[in-house]
Amino acid sequence: MSLLPAPVRRVVESVRSRITAPVREELTAERNNNELLSEAVADLERHLYEPEWIRLAALTEVEFSVDGMRQLRAICRLMTLKNPMIKRGAALRAAYVWGQGVEITARANGKNGQQDVQAVVTAFLDDPGNQRTITSAQAQSEHEHALYTDGEQYLACFTNPRTGFVQVRKLPADEITEIITNPEDTTEPWFYRRQWTQVGYDAQGTRTTQTRERLYPCIDYKPRFRPRVFAGVEVAWDAPVIHQAVNRPSGWQHGVPDSYASIDWARAYKVFLEDWATVVKALSRFAFRMTSKGSARAQARAALSAAPPRDPVTGKAQDAGATAVTPMDAILEAIPKSGATIDSDSGRPIASMAAAGVGLPVTMLLGDPGTTGARATAETLDQPTELEMGQRRQLHTALLRRLLAYVITAAVRAPSGPLKGTITRDPYSGADTVTLDGDTSTVVDIDWPDLDDTDVTDLVQAIVQANGTGTIPPEHVLRLLLTALGVRHVDELVEEMLDDAGEFQWPKKPPLGPGGDAAALMRSGRDPTGAGPGPMDEPNDPPDNDSGEDGTEEDPASDEEDDEDEETGGGP
Repeated sequence: MSLLPAPVRRVVESVRSRITAPVREELTAERNNNELLSEAVADLERHLYEPEWIRLAALTEVEFSVDGMRQLRAICRLMTLKNPMIKRGAALRAAYVWGQGVEITARANGKNGQQDVQAVVTAFLDDPGNQRTITSAQAQSEHEHALYTDGEQYLACFTNPRTGFVQVRKLPADEITEIITNPEDTTEPWFYRRQWTQVGYDAQGTRTTQTRERLYPCIDYKPRFRPRVFAGVEVAWDAPVIHQAVNRPSGWQHGVPDSYASIDWARAYKVFLEDWATVVKALSRFAFRMTSKGSARAQARAALSAAPPRDPVTGKAQDAGATAVTPMDAILEAIPKSGATIDSDSGRPIASMAAAGVGLPVTMLLGDPGTTGARATAETLDQPTELEMGQRRQLHTALLRRLLAYVITAAVRAPSGPLKGTITRDPYSGADTVTLDGDTSTVVDIDWPDLDDTDVTDLVQAIVQANGTGTIPPEHVLRLLLTALGVRHVDELVEEMLDDAGEFQWPKKPPLGPGGDAAALMRSGRDPTGAGPGPMDEPNDPPDNDSGEDGTEEDPASDEEDDEDEETGGGP
């Protein structure tokens, strides 16, 4: 460059500056943008370390203590009893989830050479102890209320080692003081430490108390070596526990009650209504104002303090609509209320926050559509609630599946259990897999009715169209129809339509004549009062008759002999 003549160097430098100047400007702008972005990110990061954010983050990282959880549950239980909004929230959630019931059916019912898994499931569901704890309608409602006020439930499955029969009992959440987990995986519980005060009576009837402590294994924890004592505490291996928790933050061991987020807002709404009632009461104390001068003031005070006249017939005071006679310089006027009244609906946003905390529309929680009043608004807001309640149903479905799977496994493992099969253990996870003899299915169907209000006619038409495809067994079609019509105890009705071999028995059309179809009798001009139901038969089979091929009636004596042969097991 230095060897070039001066004019050429000036031209080259001019061209170079024109080429590099835009690039230099772009690099400078990019550098400035990066500096601004770095400063903005640094500002955001500094805001994260403000005292309020640090305090909130610490609250989520550190789980509530055992005593704190006891106090939280006590507050939620008290508010559920005392506050109408919290109480109604518990009732609505229980009604959404369990109000329509649930159908639990095992696919293997002893037909076609299979074992009767349904009998095992029915015995578990109908046991009086299990009815008190988990399987009756009252127990299911109480279970949902417990999740609403406690946030978790502990179900101990006491198992008979000889017969394999399982009885479920609840362990109070306040008595669980520690959850011992896998040291390498805190999400895998091993034991639940329970401490409680056992109350008893001696031979003289004196009340005695004793502090007890016991460890209950998790229902999924199945070590090969099972010590009777762990960490100096007795282990109840015959009573594994299923822990069901809701609203549990990540890393926490305990659940949070559903009502916890709404308590503060429910109390604020209560205070608002109390203040509103106080204002109304204060406004109702003075209704009129009198303005007078001089001696007229004393006369007016005497007239107002005098007792009102009474009706000569009834004797009641004539104080409503009475006439006020005042001096010329006295003025009697009503106190204006326009600037002093407060609308009670002004507190509705507070009620909406309480409703959001329990996952319910404010129209449902208050039982009032409000001044805007549209019913369509309430129904539209109810769709998210149905989805949330559907998720809660799935939570209970998972609990019931784990519980019934353990019941079936215990019935196979016990020496005198009602089911026969093999149990294999996964070497990695330790989970048990049950294979029943006779190619028997272990599947248990848990069916919930629909939450939305679907028209019954549309449901029936859909079932009829599905039946027209010829791919659905008739017993399943009957189950769908009965469920759509809201019939209870569907399993028992379907069972009555199956014979010993598990084949569906079609109802035969009633024959014409006495006891026949009423519509057909009317069309033929005969008396329809003799119509009645017919016997069971295949739909394509001809109706039975009591005459032979030649039209002669069979001998009644032969029928009696056949009946006697059937009762005694048949003749030669």
